[in-house]
Amino acid sequence: MRVLVVEDNAALAEGLKQDLGRAGFAVDWAANAEDGAHMGREEPYDAVVLDLGLPDRPGLEVLRDWRAQGHDMPVLILTAWDAWHQRVDGFKAGADDYLGKPFHVEELTARIQALIRRRHAAVGPALGVEGLTLDEDRQQVRLEDGTVHALTGTEFRLLRCFLLHPGQILSKTRLAEHVYAHDDDPDSNVLEVYIKRLRRLLGRERIETRRGQGYLLRPRR
Repeated sequence: MRVLVVEDNAALAEGLKQDLGRAGFAVDWAANAEDGAHMGREEPYDAVVLDLGLPDRPGLEVLRDWRAQGHDMPVLILTAWDAWHQRVDGFKAGADDYLGKPFHVEELTARIQALIRRRHAAVGPALGVEGLTLDEDRQQVRLEDGTVHALTGTEFRLLRCFLLHPGQILSKTRLAEHVYAHDDDPDSNVLEVYIKRLRRLLGRERIETRRGQGYLLRPRR
C-alpha cells in the first residue's frame, strides 16, 4: 500500500519513510503544503500522514480542500498541537485519526493499517480471505494447510493489495500505483515477475490473468 507523508521536518520525514518502508508501505514525501496538496489530489494514496504545522499553509486547509474536492483517502493528522479543541477541528475538517508528537512508530503503523483495512471493510484482526491469512507485522502469509511463507517487500505489498480487493480485476497500472512509491521506476515486466512468485507460493489457480484487463485473486476452489 502507498502512503503520502506531508511533513516539513526532513529528519522526521526521512525516519518515517524508512520505518514505514520496513513495515511494508511504499512511501512518498512532501515537505510543504503546496506539494502535499498537489500529490494528494493527483495520486491514489491508500493513506496520508499530514502534519498541521507546515511552513507555507496550514495542514487543515489542505485537508479541507481535499475533502471539498471529493478525495476520500484516510488521513491521519500528526502534530505537536495536541489540545482537545485542535483535535476536534481536525476531525471536523475530515481527519480520520489523530496522533500527537512525540509518538511510537509502532502505534503510527498500527493506526495506518487499521485505517486502510477499515476503508476496505476488512474489519477482522488479520487480513485474509478463504485460506490465506496475511501477517502484516511479520510480512508473512499463512496458507490453509498451516504453512507460513516469508514475503519480500514487493510480494507483501502486492498480496496485501489483492487481499484488500478480493474478486476484483486489478490492472497492472492500478497495482503499480499502490505497490510502488513515486520515485520507484520498475521495469514494465517487474509486476509479472512478482505475480509469478506469488503463484508459486499460493497456487497458480489463485491469481488469474484476465487478458487485456489485469489480474484477479480467485476464491478457493
